[in-house]
Order: sequence, then C-alpha cells, then structure tokens
Amino acid sequence: MRRVLRLLLLIVLISNLCYAQQTVQTFKSLGHNDYDITGMSGAVTYNLRMPPQAEINGARLTINFKPSQALLKDRSYINLLINGKQNYSGSLTADSLQAITATLSKADLSADHKTLKVEIRTLLSLSGDKCKDIDNPALWIKIKNTSSLAYNFSGSNFTNGVNIANSYDSKHVIVFPAKPSIHDLKASAWMYARLKDAGVRDIKVYQADQLPDSVTDYVMVGTLGQLPADKRALIKTNIGTTQGMLYLAKSMVNITDATGTHQVPQQILFITGGDDVGYEKVITTLSNSSMLNSAYGQFLIVNTASNSFFKRTDEDRAKLTLRQVGGLPNYQSGVGTAKSIFSFKNADFSATPRDIRIHLAGNYSPIKPDERGFCNIYLNGVLKQTEKLDGTGKLNIAFTVDRFQHLKYNDLVAEFKFYPAGNNCDKNFSSFFSEIDVDKSYLEAKNSMYGNEVNFYQYPEVFNSGTTCIVVSRDYANYAVPAMGEILSALNGNNAYNFPFFVYADQFLSDESNLDKYNIIGLVSRKDQLMGEFPDAPVRFDNKYRLYNNKNNQVVYIVSDTVSTGLGQIFKARNDNACLFLSVAGKNVEASLLSIAKAITDQSGIASNNVCIADMYGNKHQFNINSVSEQSAFMNTKNAILVFWEDYTAYILGALLVLILGGFFFIRSRVKKNTKFADD
Repeated sequence: MRRVLRLLLLIVLISNLCYAQQTVQTFKSLGHNDYDITGMSGAVTYNLRMPPQAEINGARLTINFKPSQALLKDRSYINLLINGKQNYSGSLTADSLQAITATLSKADLSADHKTLKVEIRTLLSLSGDKCKDIDNPALWIKIKNTSSLAYNFSGSNFTNGVNIANSYDSKHVIVFPAKPSIHDLKASAWMYARLKDAGVRDIKVYQADQLPDSVTDYVMVGTLGQLPADKRALIKTNIGTTQGMLYLAKSMVNITDATGTHQVPQQILFITGGDDVGYEKVITTLSNSSMLNSAYGQFLIVNTASNSFFKRTDEDRAKLTLRQVGGLPNYQSGVGTAKSIFSFKNADFSATPRDIRIHLAGNYSPIKPDERGFCNIYLNGVLKQTEKLDGTGKLNIAFTVDRFQHLKYNDLVAEFKFYPAGNNCDKNFSSFFSEIDVDKSYLEAKNSMYGNEVNFYQYPEVFNSGTTCIVVSRDYANYAVPAMGEILSALNGNNAYNFPFFVYADQFLSDESNLDKYNIIGLVSRKDQLMGEFPDAPVRFDNKYRLYNNKNNQVVYIVSDTVSTGLGQIFKARNDNACLFLSVAGKNVEASLLSIAKAITDQSGIASNNVCIADMYGNKHQFNINSVSEQSAFMNTKNAILVFWEDYTAYILGALLVLILGGFFFIRSRVKKNTKFADD
C-alpha cells in the first residue's frame, strides 16, 4: 500500500513540475478581447501564433465562455473546431461560467506550422421556436479573454524547427548599441514597426549595456564591429564589407534565478552588416516584410537591396476595393440577421478625403414574392442606406458620405435580414445566403482635403506625397526608437510604402535647402536649434509655455520641466511641406515620446487639432492653435508686470473692491456724523 501511495505521490509531483514549467498565454496577452457571439447561430475564429520551439503535442487549449442566462441550456450548443476539424460539441450547462479544454497535437497546426486555427460555433435557443428567436438580443455567448493556450518548450525542436521566417515576429525586445549611429536607429525603428505590424505587444527597447540577463530572445542591431565580442562570436557565417546579413543564433544557455540554475533556449536575431553600406542594405530588407517571411534559413546575406520597385506613396490611391483595405469574403446563410464588417482608415488613401463614395456589390439568394429581405448599411454605427432585396439576387448600393460622417478609423457594416414566407423557419432555416463581393465593392475618395493648414486628422496621409525625412536630436538618440517605430508603422499602412530618410538634426541643418525639400518628422529636444527655423509653428518647444482658453482667457495647461509630457504639433512650413515635431518636457523622454506618438494616431484625431500634449500614462489633450491665435503664450515673452497681472488679477480686483467699499462706508459714516453735529 505504501508503494502505491509513494507512486501516486511521485506522479503528482512530476505532473505539478511539468505544469509549473509550462508557458501559459491568455487570449488577452495575444491581443484578443472578450468577444460576443450573437444570434441563433454564430461563429468566431482565432488564429493563434505558436512559437516554433513550442511542443504542440500535449499542449492544452482552454476556452472560457459566459452564456446568456436566458438561454435554454439543453437546446443551446457550442462546437469547437481546430484546424477546420471538429474537436468538441456539446450542450450548455447551468453554470454562469463554463469552459472547454482540448489537448492538442501536431495535426492541429496549420500547414506552415506557425498558427493554430481555433473556430467556435454556436447554435442558441430561447423558446425552442426559431421564428420567435429571430433577432432576440438575449441570444449571446461571451468568449472570455481569459481563455488560454498552455504549452512546453521543446529542446529537441528548438534547433531544427526554428528559422528567421517563423521566429522574427516572436521577439519582444530590440537591442541597439549604447552610442547608436543613425543607421542603428533606423534599423531598430524598422524592426519595431515590423513587430508591431505582426501583432507583437509591449515591445521593449534596450541599449546593449543595459540588457537584463533574464532576456534570452531578442533582436540585436549594429555593424559587425559594433557588436559585443561575446555576441559576435555566435555568428558563424562570414560576410564581406559591403554585404548585409540577417543571422539567427540559436543555443541553450544557463539562467540563474531565485529557484536555482535552469537551462533555457536562447535566440538572437542579428541585423548587421560588414560596414555601413552593407548595413543599409539589410535595413532596406527590413522594410520589405515579404523578405522576412520568406527567409526560411538560419541566415540571409544581402548583396543588393532596393525599394524602388515598390508602388510610390504619391501614386494615386483614390479608389480602393474592400480587399485592398483588408476585407475578406464572408459567405453567410440562414434566417434572421447576417452581418459583414469591413474596416478602413483615411490613411488608406493618397490624401485625406473630404467625401467618400462607397459602392457595395454582392450576391444573395433571390427573394420570392411572399418572402421578405433587406440590406442595411451602417457606417460607424449610423444607418446610411437600406435596400429592399428582390428576385434578382444582385446587390448594388452606392452613396456618398461627407467629412463630418466618416472618421479617422471607420467600420462599415453590411447587414442582411431575411424572413421566410409565413415565418416557416423550420423548413427554411438555411435557405437564404448572402455575400459581399470584396473585389467589386470599393471606396473612392472625393475632394481630398488640401489647404494651408494641416491637423492630426490628416496624419499620416499628409506625408504620402513627396519625400519624408525623420530628423532626430542627438539628445534623444537613446530614447527615440519606440516613437520612431510607431511613426513608421503609421506611415506604412495597407496600401502605403513610405521609406523616409533618417538623419541627425545637426546634420540636417548643414544644408539649409533641406528645410524646403522634404516633409519633416522631427523628434527634437526643446533646446534643439531646428525648431528655431520654423517661426510659423503653432508652439515653440524651446521655451516654457502656457495654453489659454479663448473664451475667458483662463489658463488650461502650463508646461514645466517638473512634469514628463510629450508635446506634438503638425503644420505646413514655408514651402508648403508637411512638418510634424515631437518633443518632451521632463525627464522620462522615452515613455513621453512613445505616448505622444501613439496619441496622434488614435481616433481622437477626429477633431481638427494641430497641437497635442500627452503624458506617459496615456492622458492627452488636443488643441487647435493657428498663427494668429492667442491661445498660446510663452512665459518669457511677457514682462514681469504683465505676468504678475495675469496671475493675480482676481486678488488685485478684489483688493480694489474692498478699498472702494471701505472708502464708501468711511465717507458715509463721516457724513452722518457731521449731519448729526449740524442738527445739534
């Protein structure tokens, strides 16, 4: 009996040890929020990226979900499909929170062994009568973002299954030299943009001498001569002086922590070159994500690189199909409501559109005379068009929205509604189908917004025409990479290929013609002399300043060195070239620059503001300041008396009022006293 107990105890300990070593990733950490599946029948699909060194055999997928408590649990069903194959089917239980757990194998991975396709389908019922349940809002199941994927790392799979293509977008850390050249900043920024576009969250950037020992999976940039000696020794392939190279070094290293010493896999993706010429070649390769996705080996040597064959950003992109903005075909069938959702942004076009012509084409099953069918089109939640379906089976809807109806980021929804004859749902449950043709449907920009003034609503597409130069102060060299990566990601959207030049501010000013030749994106310190070259800028960063409200002349924001704040402004320079300048007031430069770079790209840019202030915690304020506005005042442009008057106006006026009232009552009392003496 003791032997049996000891054996059971050993099994439990081993299983707990294995569980403790597992990596658990929640859907939230993978970028997925809670998702509501609504209607009688619905589905959601997740494509979960698997690290190449993950051991898929024995991995566990857990789906947590919360069903509507109004459902008939024994008549409501949930199905789990993995890689297109049925894995689980069952009815709901009475629990308010439920879960499905599936054990995975290699057969569950996609053909490229990079992703796990998870599809969840539901069939829900409230009354048992399909006709009564159509469009009932109580039909829903919420897939929780606490759903997770748990797996172990495989030592045997670490060396053989990992290459540049399937591992570069698993990195969360970028390392650059302690004293970076402009090439190092450019390489780091492009790598940041590529990781962000691949869906990587919480990207960290370190100087080489500040990298924590616990980080073993990262990207390192620099020429061969700049790399630390111990890291350079990991590169086993030689390159020439004018060659660039991507090299993936793989090994097992010992890491010591509070629990002891462990052997863990180490991956370092080197972005390097024999010299600056070769370095620039490999950086150009980074700007082409197709090259990264097709690098199936351990290294890629670059002899020649050019991005001139890409479509230029100033080419006309006034008319785009839904497929060009990321739309995918969505075939749907059934009764009730079927929705297809398409997202697009102003940056997809060559220039910010004032009006947008929306044309939707599609197919649906012909409607019989005694059946009812409608197609509703919503833009950003507002109903824009309704079309009654007929016997032709062809959808053709077109309408125009002006600048006040579309946003910086937009959601276009095509909603089909079908009701069978006499509400005979049982015999017609799957008799209706619909599909939007993403190749024939298009968005067309009309009357693009041009003028002397620009604002954040027009960013980043205002930089699509002409050549852009990113200018960096040397003071910001060690802190600017995350913000530069955010900017590169914004400049290169679904249809844009914008490859800006990079230069330090002092080098940029060495040629005065540069001020008129390029669109300029500057990440400059407040003391950089570059800002002095733009007298028409809404705000000068070289001084402390305060912002006023025009209505009552009250101070609404004062910037001082004691607060870490990102400052951004967009305007047109003297040669009508677009300029965007970011700077920081305070000590936390990297976080503040990153915060302002994110703030100017979000949906709040719907207002026509050209000045933005954001702190490192995500709080932001936007203002519209033009060259004749009195909303901004510089603290050192007013004399001491004027500043004193503005700060103490209320106190001075109050004191004067007290003196006047005191004088009045004093004179009144003396008059009464003298009148009394006269009467006596």
